[in-house]
Amino acid sequence: MESTNSHSASPDADRWTKTPRKAAVAGWIGSVLEYYDFFIYGTAAALVFGKVFFPSANPTTGTLLSLATYGVAYVARPVGAVFMGHLGDKHGRKRVLVLTVTVMGLATFLVGCLPTYADIGLGAPALLVALRLLQGLAASGEQAGANSLTLEHAPEHRRAYHTSFTLSGTQAGLVIATAIWLPIGSLPEHQLTTWGWRIPFLLSAVVTIAGLIIRRKLDETPAFQQAADEGTAQVPFTGLLRDHSPAVLRVTFAALASTVSTIFTVYALSFAVKTVGLDDTTMLWVAIAANVVALASIPAWATLADRIGRRPVFIFGALGSGALMFAYLGAIASRQYALIFLAAIAMSGVVYSAQNGIWPSLFGEMFPTRVRLSGVAIGTQIGFALGGLAPTLATAIAGKGSGGWVPVACLTLAASILAAVAVLSARETRELSLAEIDAVAENRGASAAGRGEVRPSARRSPEKSYITN
Repeated sequence: MESTNSHSASPDADRWTKTPRKAAVAGWIGSVLEYYDFFIYGTAAALVFGKVFFPSANPTTGTLLSLATYGVAYVARPVGAVFMGHLGDKHGRKRVLVLTVTVMGLATFLVGCLPTYADIGLGAPALLVALRLLQGLAASGEQAGANSLTLEHAPEHRRAYHTSFTLSGTQAGLVIATAIWLPIGSLPEHQLTTWGWRIPFLLSAVVTIAGLIIRRKLDETPAFQQAADEGTAQVPFTGLLRDHSPAVLRVTFAALASTVSTIFTVYALSFAVKTVGLDDTTMLWVAIAANVVALASIPAWATLADRIGRRPVFIFGALGSGALMFAYLGAIASRQYALIFLAAIAMSGVVYSAQNGIWPSLFGEMFPTRVRLSGVAIGTQIGFALGGLAPTLATAIAGKGSGGWVPVACLTLAASILAAVAVLSARETRELSLAEIDAVAENRGASAAGRGEVRPSARRSPEKSYITN
């Protein structure tokens, strides 16, 4: 295997081996599962659940209630982030990743087994909400854990690229989920609402098993092992609130950029099919096309971020995709499929990928090792919770008819501007090693970091090799 040399934080760190490739694959497969699960739920909420679990409501109210069950998982995420973050920072990244993939997979599978409103009445939506809350608890630690593990295994000069694999996994999960929904969505109405919608949820068992096999074979990261040996990985939540609350707030506001994704995935689909009257199968192909393009865009933007910095790439992606939401929703209202495909690919496939592909490194590098998973988990999950409620809010504020999309686009752009301002206030970390990031965060050598200085030997030392298996 080819090896890459990099900085060793201390001589003791040579006892542990970094495995960038294995960590990237583990992060990728977990993100595939998480976003496969979340997308099939979002699609079902937009197209089916209003009829299956809320049939007594009028169609508009049923859709609103259905989308609210989609957003309820985001409410659980900040609570889960405290628990998952504490577990990951005190007991290791591997342990939390095995737990999240198990809980997420089990909850999703059980959604596919639920009785409907016609079977047990109000018990059906109650069970749906309970399982959705479990999904949210699992998701709260999934990406933060995968990003922390990948970041701490990555070569210093390619951290953005390696951590971008977790976000490539999200796009792959969306593509797989959409591809499965294509034949399901074309079923006759009776078949779709009785047994067809269950198939995507039951198939999640396959991805869950694959994720468990891969993650059980992972090695813990050298950075965490060293922190544990030094006794600095104790009660991380207390240290996070005491020493790093500004960074948590910064990540929270930056995570509002996710509003672009939730509006694109859930609200725009419902708007296109139920308000404008477009073909649902064609709209699913729109999502596939955008996410296939994103599979290539994400690592490309991450590579650029390793060269020019995290902040400019993120800010461009947040502001650009927020502005392009006007073009996308306007294209849907125009009923012109060519314009819809073009706007979706430009917004979600290319420009949104600029911030989506590099936030794992950007956010992770705002915290030292001892509180990294907690900081990223809590900050992102509060921001993602607000972004996850955006489709419900959008449905409530949208105007009547095909021109009602304008307030929704304004909401999306406002969230994107807040995210860009938050990142603008952050320190650029591209030139800092993880050891230096720890030192800066713990007030050791802060003046050198503030001037953007990097010690010549910090980035590449011949004493440490990376096995890329």
